[in-house]
Amino acid sequence: MEILRRVERWVSGRRTAWVVVGVAVVLSFLVISVGTGPGPSGAAVDLPASAQALQVSRLQSELPAARTTPAIVVFRRPGGRLSAADRHAISARSGALGAHALGGHASPAVVAPDGTLALVTVPLATTSDAAVLGREVDAVRATARAGLPSGLQVEVTGPAGFQNDLANVFKGADTKLLLITTLVVAVLLILTYRSPWLWLVPLATIGMAEQVASVAASRLAPHVGVTVNAEATGILSVLVFGAGTDYALLLIARYRDELRRVEDRHEAMAGALRRVAPAVLASGSTVTLSLLTLLLASIPSTRGLGMACAIGIVVAALFALVVLPAALVVFGRRLFWPAVPRTGEPNRQLDGPWGRLGRAVARRPTVVIAGSLVLLGLLATGVGGVTLGLTQTQQFRNTPESVVGQLAIQRAFPAGESEPAAIVASSGQAQQVAEVARSVPGVASVTESGSNGSITQLDAVLSGAPDTRAAFGTVEALRTAVATVPGAHALVGGPDAITLDTNTAWSRDRSVIIPIILAIILAVLVVLLRALVGPLLIIATVGASYLASLGLSQVLFTAVYKFPALDVSVPLLSFLFLAALGVDYNIFLVTRAREEAARHGTREGMVRALAVTGGVITSAGILLAAVFAVLGVLPLIPLTQVGVIVGVGVLLDTLLVRTVLVPALAFIAGDRFWWPGRVTTDRTVPRSEPAPPGPPAPDVPRS
Repeated sequence: MEILRRVERWVSGRRTAWVVVGVAVVLSFLVISVGTGPGPSGAAVDLPASAQALQVSRLQSELPAARTTPAIVVFRRPGGRLSAADRHAISARSGALGAHALGGHASPAVVAPDGTLALVTVPLATTSDAAVLGREVDAVRATARAGLPSGLQVEVTGPAGFQNDLANVFKGADTKLLLITTLVVAVLLILTYRSPWLWLVPLATIGMAEQVASVAASRLAPHVGVTVNAEATGILSVLVFGAGTDYALLLIARYRDELRRVEDRHEAMAGALRRVAPAVLASGSTVTLSLLTLLLASIPSTRGLGMACAIGIVVAALFALVVLPAALVVFGRRLFWPAVPRTGEPNRQLDGPWGRLGRAVARRPTVVIAGSLVLLGLLATGVGGVTLGLTQTQQFRNTPESVVGQLAIQRAFPAGESEPAAIVASSGQAQQVAEVARSVPGVASVTESGSNGSITQLDAVLSGAPDTRAAFGTVEALRTAVATVPGAHALVGGPDAITLDTNTAWSRDRSVIIPIILAIILAVLVVLLRALVGPLLIIATVGASYLASLGLSQVLFTAVYKFPALDVSVPLLSFLFLAALGVDYNIFLVTRAREEAARHGTREGMVRALAVTGGVITSAGILLAAVFAVLGVLPLIPLTQVGVIVGVGVLLDTLLVRTVLVPALAFIAGDRFWWPGRVTTDRTVPRSEPAPPGPPAPDVPRS
């Protein structure tokens, strides 16, 4: 580990610390000045290459209609039928809307069977520029609303409307998310340190790391074949601030302890780094490797999320172990004012509330374990109420115009007519495919909608409502049936097929990636602790914590948020962040416990570890939970769900699992916690702090 020793000397040196800070600032400025890379340019359908829905989408790009993105204008009179005057005005608007259509013509108005609304389809030129599409949609809205009878309402929906509303969700969202995250971190750091300026150093360091990570991720993404979208950059910012602040809190707490032990601040920082670096590196490695498992995902955007966030964690750990220590040394002891640590000052943490809690748990570990497991089990019962699958219209926390219009269409037209399945087949066999499709139960009608002479698209109206099990079952039956037509090469896509294939892909990813994440965490813990029993016990608590947080969050989603379901992406993403980040606190605790056990034995070492890390780890957990809760400022339900589950889980892990359950398990296991390795107590090692007052932890009956 000679390289770590060199880094330690450089970042804590009298002159070299200044060099490290200067070089870091200059290099960061150069990276940030490059700016982020181009926006996402991936396929509109975010599916594996093998998915039929994606293959249909690609074939549709060869048809004449591919040059257009339809904007569907909904004219309706809420609570009543359209009058003759309304229909006349709508026909006039249809002619005016042709000025915005590619080809100069909008469709004639189509009146719903119940007479409550009329639709006009405006084919807009397809573009990947969200700003251009936004201007086109705004122009369509303005033209559609001009000169209408009083009370006649207009919404623009369809592919163009949904794309525009989704782009508007993230318009300025990165800035808003970054500002709120920075404010939350600043407030919690001020409350933690109660110093007028100490909080500025970690905040500035982490803020710089976040900017560097964002640029690095967006610039590297195209070179590794992944797409980093707006959702990924938002989660990246939250992750860097959360993990970076955790590392900073741990380092500063240990630096403060060392300043009480030695006079020279440079020596103190070297000692702090020597003891903190293994835990931070283990934590960072765990999170980074866990995030990289997303590269095994079948959903393209998920692979981009994994790569971007892994870069963020690496940058956060680098700044925490190199830039932050140098900055703290440069400013000296006075940075802690008014609570400046003095050499020889006793460490009162050992007799503080966390030390008393540790001794209380040591007295009755069996009772603590039983109570903790009962509580976690009760919270986990909410998992039974989890329903997976949000429809396109259910993704938004606020109801945008496109959703209002689409829901109105679904109410006014027969089930499935607003979102037909798309069958693409060879033109020579198209009629035969159509006949086979009409014979499938659940298919109401089949009509030809476009051809380029080589392939033909057939639109199949399903009798089942969109995004229901009935519709998904019909899509599967339809795929099986049309595949039997010789030489047709028929494939089935469309909205219901996209949802079905998306659900299938996420189900596959959950079954593959979650076991790999658990294996990675276990491997890192085994290497770090040179033990097997302790890591297995910690892995068990990770699973229990996740199920409890998911169950409690489900109750909140149902009773408070009124969410209709859990998005299919949420179980995997929330498990990833909760397991990888939550185990950090166990790493911080047990690495300190192993260090203390070498002086005082396993049980007393765990009490001391809890005493000296309890405050800082709890502060870090509360801060991380608050940072993830910031995801709720974005009006997308899946991000809110991830933020709530991770936030609840981190609090459970911080306040219950790491605080009492893991120590209680260690007290029961005793020295076997480190098996097959062992900790040899060396009473000759100088103690870094005085022994805690009060009676020592009693012997724990082995069971």
